Amino acid sequence: PLDAGGTACVTTSSLTNGTVTAVYNGGECFSSSTGTAPVTVNQAASTVSVTVAPNPSVCGQSVTVCATVTAVAPGSGTPTGTVTIAGPGGLNTTVPLNAGSTACVTTSSLASGAVTASYNGDGCFKPSKGTTPVTVNNAQTATALTITPNPAICGRPVTFCATVTTLAPGSGTPTGTVTFTGPGGFSQTVALNAGGTACVTTTAGAGGTVTAVYNGGTCHSPSATAANLTVNPVPTTLTAAPAQIRLRTNGTFVIPSMSATLKVTPSAAPLPGQLVTFTANTSLGPIVLGTALTNAGGVATLAPPMLTVPSTVITATSYTASFAGTSCYASSTVSAPLTLVLFPLLP
Repeated sequence: PLDAGGTACVTTSSLTNGTVTAVYNGGECFSSSTGTAPVTVNQAASTVSVTVAPNPSVCGQSVTVCATVTAVAPGSGTPTGTVTIAGPGGLNTTVPLNAGSTACVTTSSLASGAVTASYNGDGCFKPSKGTTPVTVNNAQTATALTITPNPAICGRPVTFCATVTTLAPGSGTPTGTVTFTGPGGFSQTVALNAGGTACVTTTAGAGGTVTAVYNGGTCHSPSATAANLTVNPVPTTLTAAPAQIRLRTNGTFVIPSMSATLKVTPSAAPLPGQLVTFTANTSLGPIVLGTALTNAGGVATLAPPMLTVPSTVITATSYTASFAGTSCYASSTVSAPLTLVLFPLLP
């Protein structure tokens, strides 16, 4: 209704561009009339707030980024449309606003830096943008070490493998290198493969502790582990031929020839350069006859030929050839007949 001054007013917040028409419906003394006026309604300003949860996070962790758009006074209402969310790690996606003017996206590839949410505007609200810093720390890792075979045989191949995995809440396959160290000064750095595993093969020497250290990557923290390596000596076998004790014309006793052959098992390869001890097993106890080194064929021959021995040796019925072993080769022993032959006399 008109007031005492002939004015009628109405308040609204939903006006749009165009023309406003006022129609006076007339009264007791006045005829009806109409008036118009153009009206311009500009877009209201908007503002964007950005949240990242969790923040800080770790590499590969699932993170949710939300942008909420609100009207800036004197504008009012609920903005509609879309928000483009971009950030480090390749994040770039456009998401529609929900009924509460919020748009969210979840990603596990975020990196440290700043996340920007750009509101693209609608018919009633101007575009705007907001940013927030984000921190993404390296994910923790665990390193597992396997040794194959273990126990290993000295001088034969042994393989060390380290597998690096990401600990929750992080995810993804670690990249980078693993450094292996072990007995005897062994040290080698190997790159992880696509499955997060690094392996190295070496020749088994001494036993002891093997350590695998993951050196970390662009997204993953270092970690380490260790395992014990047992190295057994290579088995060996000795073979020996029967030998004789002979009487010479001068009344002395000699052993014309005595030898033993040393080989590794199961390959039966000769083992040169090793010391073999020869012992006569007499009624008075063992008597050491001497030692000899094995030749290229693994044969140790007691020297000199026609070795003179004491008369006490004639009570022996056998002799023993023994290899004491080394850090890499197991000991072995063999016995063979030792026979006294008096005639014919040797010169």
